[in-house]
Amino acid sequence: MSTLSPEAKAYRATVRKRVILLALFLIATVVLFLFNVMIGSSNIPLKEVIAIIFTGEGMGHNPMIVREVRLPMALMAAVIGAALGIGGCEIQTILRNPIASPYTLGITNAATFGAALGLILHNNFLGVSDALLITSNAFFFALLASVLVYLFSRMRGAGSHTIILFGMAQNFMFNAMTMVLQYISDDEDLKSLVFWSMGSLLKSTWKKFWIVAAVLCVGAAVFYKNAWRLTAMALDDTKAQSLGVNTQRVRRLVILFSSLLTAVSVCFVGTIGFVGMVAPHIARQITGEDQRFFMPMAALIGAVVVSLSFSVSKLVIPGVVLPIGLVTSIIGVPFFLVIIFRQMRYR
Repeated sequence: MSTLSPEAKAYRATVRKRVILLALFLIATVVLFLFNVMIGSSNIPLKEVIAIIFTGEGMGHNPMIVREVRLPMALMAAVIGAALGIGGCEIQTILRNPIASPYTLGITNAATFGAALGLILHNNFLGVSDALLITSNAFFFALLASVLVYLFSRMRGAGSHTIILFGMAQNFMFNAMTMVLQYISDDEDLKSLVFWSMGSLLKSTWKKFWIVAAVLCVGAAVFYKNAWRLTAMALDDTKAQSLGVNTQRVRRLVILFSSLLTAVSVCFVGTIGFVGMVAPHIARQITGEDQRFFMPMAALIGAVVVSLSFSVSKLVIPGVVLPIGLVTSIIGVPFFLVIIFRQMRYR
């Protein structure tokens, strides 16, 4: 009977440790999901929540509250966090920059500008009903910003640094145009835009959840299929190409699907900042660059961060639900500063 080498034993131990950590974060996601269903204007016991989820039976209006209101919001928090976590994870991988995120590429500000056009000027680019006007406009402009980044990435000489610079240019452009609309808006429209830009899960529905979940599953499947190529992309382009990786093709694939994940997420719930940057950074510290573990860990940490932020948003002021984007920003700023100081110390 052959014995394993010390290297093989060490590798197995590392894989076992990473699997255990993934399981722990999955459990944390489930616990926070149940907690979000339990708490609200009226708290519902865990036992009754579980009974309603599986049997539909409960006291008074609790089954309706759980199934039609709280379940979609709690599930939306998890899938939005996972989508932003995966999107940020892969963008950081191809750009090799720990502060890169969908926000860095200008996608979030583009969605805000689209929402502003609908709220203030009532422009309807896709010819949808008034109920879908804000969502469709936000999605259209987020996707437009994504296409612009994708087309730029195909140009000769486009590398990781130039893509970030292009994204920053988009950020400034869409932010400036949004400020122009804010300047000409009346008080009511301005309040609506500010509320939308802060992010909220209160208008989550089952239909919106299934759309985000479907896009998340497709994006995750595409990325996981290319896991070894994405792991190689953590090296410089020359080394990745020596391993047989078409770096330009992988970079375009990541930009396309990460942007789609972000566009679908932002158009339904508004701006949720820092998740796409913080979740991948924490995941990288735990699992390293191996995409087989890095990507699902980033998704789970993103789900935990957004679910935890949603819980906090309901607990800070009794009877009031704070905008979730505001809470994630407050949580994310310290992590952002830690990243900056770590980079300064490393240099």
